[in-house]
Amino acid sequence: MTNAPRKPDSLMRRLDRLWQRWPVYAPTVRARLGQYALLMRWDRPIGALLLLWPMLWALWLAGNGRPNAGVVAVFVSGVWVMRSAGCVINDYLDRHVDAFVERTRDRPLAAGRVLPQEALALFGLLMGVALVLALLSNRMTLLLAFGGAFLAATYPLMKRYTHLPQVYLGAAFGWAVPMAWAGQTGQFPPPLAWLVFLTAVVWAVIYDTQYAMVDRDDDLKIGVKSTAILFGEQDRAILAALQGLMVLALFLIGRQAGLGWPYFLSLAGVVALFAYQQRLMRDRSRAGAFAAFRNNNWVGGVVFAGILGAYLV
Repeated sequence: MTNAPRKPDSLMRRLDRLWQRWPVYAPTVRARLGQYALLMRWDRPIGALLLLWPMLWALWLAGNGRPNAGVVAVFVSGVWVMRSAGCVINDYLDRHVDAFVERTRDRPLAAGRVLPQEALALFGLLMGVALVLALLSNRMTLLLAFGGAFLAATYPLMKRYTHLPQVYLGAAFGWAVPMAWAGQTGQFPPPLAWLVFLTAVVWAVIYDTQYAMVDRDDDLKIGVKSTAILFGEQDRAILAALQGLMVLALFLIGRQAGLGWPYFLSLAGVVALFAYQQRLMRDRSRAGAFAAFRNNNWVGGVVFAGILGAYLV
């Protein structure tokens, strides 16, 4: 008597066996997800916050203090996703350089805990999520999103060819401003939106130069370019000039948007924070420069609080 052919397992049986073996797989899965989270800098949200603040400024200005809640949710999610994607592609392109920099040598790709092909797959997944979020908005926002994706994907290459990668980063981070304005209004952003965009670019040059000051010695050894290297011993003086330019731009934004006294009071807070940053950088130590960089989160929050207060009054 011949044996009857074995019937293939049903989908439910396969899932049941997988569920029974989950305790074996779980530690490995958790470990891999943990490395991906580190690759996306989920343990260091300061970068996402610095990207988030100008976008929130733009949404509240475009919505006259009452932006659409759905638009806010989409753009906050988009900021988080695009910042994560930017970190992943940055580490992929810099994986051979990061190993020689004190601050970055323990990153998952540089340390070999994540494979390059894994990083590319994660980057593709994040960009797909970003595209879905863009599709939830209007046509103008979707068109602008392609420009933002290009800037985010190409920024990591700039440090190889120019001493001004911080300016390019400012454009990549600041691109959330015209996108948010278009998302709120459905129209091409007006001059006020581009003034906010330029302000965000100047701000990014300030804080990313402070960030680059931390790595300046290592970057000089391996040939990576930055504004911190370009500015040299004049770094604090040039940063002070840029900080003054940003305060002036913020003042012009308030005048053009017709904001009230709470906003202009917040600018006094910005001036005080910038003065504190200069004090932190007075000896140009790594710790001082990094503390000045982190302090910029307060700058963004104070400006946003001023905008909220102006509309509430």
